[in-house]
Amino acid sequence: MEELQLAARNHAMPLEALRYPITPAGLHYLLIHFDIPAVEVASWRLAVDGLVERPLALSLEELQARPKVTLPVTLECAGNGRALLAPRAISQPWLNEAVGTAEWTGTPLAPILREAGIHSDAIEVVFTGIDRGIQGGEAQDYQRSLTLDDALRDEVLLAYAMNGAPLLPQHGYPLRLIVPGWYGMTHVKWLRGITLIAEPFQGYQQAGTYLFKTSEDDPGVPVTRMAPRSLMEPPGIPDFMSRSRVLAAGPCTLSGQAWSGQGIVERVEISTDGGRTWQDATLGESPSSSPYAWRPWTLDWQATPGEYDLCSRATDSAGNTQPLDAPWNVGGFMNNAVQHVAVTVS
Repeated sequence: MEELQLAARNHAMPLEALRYPITPAGLHYLLIHFDIPAVEVASWRLAVDGLVERPLALSLEELQARPKVTLPVTLECAGNGRALLAPRAISQPWLNEAVGTAEWTGTPLAPILREAGIHSDAIEVVFTGIDRGIQGGEAQDYQRSLTLDDALRDEVLLAYAMNGAPLLPQHGYPLRLIVPGWYGMTHVKWLRGITLIAEPFQGYQQAGTYLFKTSEDDPGVPVTRMAPRSLMEPPGIPDFMSRSRVLAAGPCTLSGQAWSGQGIVERVEISTDGGRTWQDATLGESPSSSPYAWRPWTLDWQATPGEYDLCSRATDSAGNTQPLDAPWNVGGFMNNAVQHVAVTVS
């Protein structure tokens, strides 16, 4: 029942929405840790403090008056695929659909940090959201940190718009962090504070979870950048309950999207026999040629009657390739094993 409550509050992107280069806001995946906070934007301010020479308190209007950037970015939940691992971690029971690509508009973070005056002792930047709740037995504001070097990267944005419209309440209105290439837990929503500190941040969302642990005793490795993944737009028509696919025999174009936070996707391969043999798909261009957004792929397939197990796998410019089976871990994070789509051709 607890998992059902989480699944009802949050939602995945239907895989047929892979047809859209930019995911419509209502179809983009959504994970809300606590509650959607009520925000009075007239009194809301973004505080920039801690180890800075000139603390700032910026209104939304002041942020919108600063230099503006629009960047297509693919976001994926770190727990995407969790429910496919056995035994599964008891949490939001994602299958493969916790992903989406939006055009995020905002202002770069780095100039704001430099304007505030970065103290020489600062090594990390903590981002605090308005949302508050209890996790791991600890009452907390949702907080994550980046190293100072990562926070100063040019592509890191303070975003106030999604797909050309103000952020929806569930997507972080009035302001959220966008860290291209990183899993979704990093993109703090309902942002209210940015604090520079002199030691590694030890808040629960940083040190108590989002760790790749092979056992309960393993201290774990922090989850950061997205592993390569390819997903297929399911061909044919679905059975209502099982979601298995039925496809008419004849020529068919298989299609999907592929992405990685560890490099540019350079190759996508397709298998129709469950991963025993592979052939290369044709890659298209990311939206606006963004290095942080997914790339479309297609493959023409002559479907003949029979039962098929369709798979796709991505390889990025750093040489990372999706595995057929991903290693199990305690939190069910980073499961980028290849997707399997069962299809009956008749």
